Amino acid sequence: MARTPARESEMPPAKLTRAGLREAAALFAYLLPYRRLFIMGLVCLLLSSLCGLAFPFLAGRLVDSAQIGLSSDGLASVDTAALFLILVLAVQAMFSFSHSYLFATVGERSLADLRLDTYSRMLRLPLGFFANRRVGELGGRLAADLAQIQDTLSGSFPHFLRQLVLLAGGITLIAFTSGRLTLIMLSSVPVIMLAGVILGRRIRRVAENAQDKLAEANVVVDETLQGIATVKAFGNEDYEAGRYRSGLAGFVAAALRGALFRRLFVACIVSSLLGSVVLVLWSGARMVQSGDLTFGELTRFLLYTMYVGGAVGSFAEMYAQLQRTVGATQRVRELLRENVESGPVTTSTETATALPRAAGEIAFENVTFTYPSRADVTVLNGLSLTAKPGQRIALVGPSGAGKSTIVSLLLRFYDPATGRILIDGKDARDFPLGHLRGQMAVVPQDVLLFGGTIAENIAYGRPGASEAEIEAAARQANAHDFIVGFPEGYQTVVGERGVKLSGGQRQRVAIARAILRDPAILILDEATSSLDSESERLVQDALNSLMKGRTSVIVAHRLSTIRTADVIYVIQDGKVAEAGTHEELASRPAGVYRTLSELQFGHRQ
Repeated sequence: MARTPARESEMPPAKLTRAGLREAAALFAYLLPYRRLFIMGLVCLLLSSLCGLAFPFLAGRLVDSAQIGLSSDGLASVDTAALFLILVLAVQAMFSFSHSYLFATVGERSLADLRLDTYSRMLRLPLGFFANRRVGELGGRLAADLAQIQDTLSGSFPHFLRQLVLLAGGITLIAFTSGRLTLIMLSSVPVIMLAGVILGRRIRRVAENAQDKLAEANVVVDETLQGIATVKAFGNEDYEAGRYRSGLAGFVAAALRGALFRRLFVACIVSSLLGSVVLVLWSGARMVQSGDLTFGELTRFLLYTMYVGGAVGSFAEMYAQLQRTVGATQRVRELLRENVESGPVTTSTETATALPRAAGEIAFENVTFTYPSRADVTVLNGLSLTAKPGQRIALVGPSGAGKSTIVSLLLRFYDPATGRILIDGKDARDFPLGHLRGQMAVVPQDVLLFGGTIAENIAYGRPGASEAEIEAAARQANAHDFIVGFPEGYQTVVGERGVKLSGGQRQRVAIARAILRDPAILILDEATSSLDSESERLVQDALNSLMKGRTSVIVAHRLSTIRTADVIYVIQDGKVAEAGTHEELASRPAGVYRTLSELQFGHRQ
């Protein structure tokens, strides 16, 4: 049996490996279009860091000038020294603002490109990919991973470079100031590094666990809000709130563990740094007393020590951030490497002028199929059927017989394991997907309307259609009258999944969408099974108008809706058990169709 891919929240924590670092480095390709801004940001960051390194030096000079009245290099007074100090701070602020804004610009734009590429890739993944994943969790995880990468590119990476410059420059300058005090100050580094290695690894694991718990809790929200009508119908508001409460409790517990280790890590760093500062002050005070060091040099040394300590202390957190980013990058890159649907993927508008309109001939030749997630269950087993151009064929049979699977294969959501599907005598796999699906339109049983206006939902059949074309399609679908009955007419917002419209109204909007598409092949998947009698009459009239001149594939449980079909295929156990007109099939003694018909209509044949 095919193994279901692991959920993202169950993935092990990422480790820093060469392969992982290569994955992370690959994302820098998204910076290339903005490399000029990135280089300008690097220059501003370097200048800002150099100004920062000049601050302790000038502060020491200020202290010395206050002590002796005149400095040895021309800083004639305390006022002059302070003026230089203020000037350096102003220049540093300017460069700091510039590099922050430039890196933020590069980060936002490059991440927008990455988001678009990732989303576009997701849209082109086969349906089987989504069948093995919870969409709410996939969307939440994708958002979290991209946000993690964004934080690194626009914040952590520039911060790392700045701290690296401050660390290297600070150690160099304090070594020139006093080698003895430098050794005392550096005595705290091993403690900080040890705490970073031990606690940093634990912080990473706990942080990833907290992120996973939050993703799981968000799945509950997503699923509940998508099925809010079902939740209310069963009175399960408290039950769903309990599920969310349980998920939040797991997240809070993981977050508090993370906070505990982070505070412990900070405490270790602060105590180590303060301990080294006390040692430096004590040793420095003795050196000042002995005349080996001036007050200005001691001040300069202490400030550089704070720079170095802050840089060392931040590296552990940045290491954990890098690990999280590598993990996020690997998941995003895995998504970008997923195999898209086979065949050239183009939109119907791109191929409309390049390829002719299909005549609508359909042929399934000895098709066998199993779903990738259920490889041990054969859904279609050597199925063959045909539909001539403009013909109406119906697919009937018990639940699970394979009717909807036939529709999925026709739309090339999946490809058959064996056998062929021909459109106008040509293998469906030889058509560009955009062109193939552009020749078809589906009117499903459960119509999904997007949360925009009625006009936008109709125009989804052919984006860019004019208002006149939209209205003409609505009239043909018997939808115009109820649409203009709304105060806002075609600009009426239908709400999430079309909840503001009735079932019959949603069906007629879907029919108008199909009419606007003007397909060669029309697929009706239980299009009237859930409607009341009046809505069914209006919808059936619209469907009859829509089916004229098109090859129509009708999936139906209500046999009354397919009496006029040219050919009825009875599907059973993944095969065509019977084929013929309603009269032919109903007259067969002990036939499958006759049995189904008698169950629905009694013995009035």
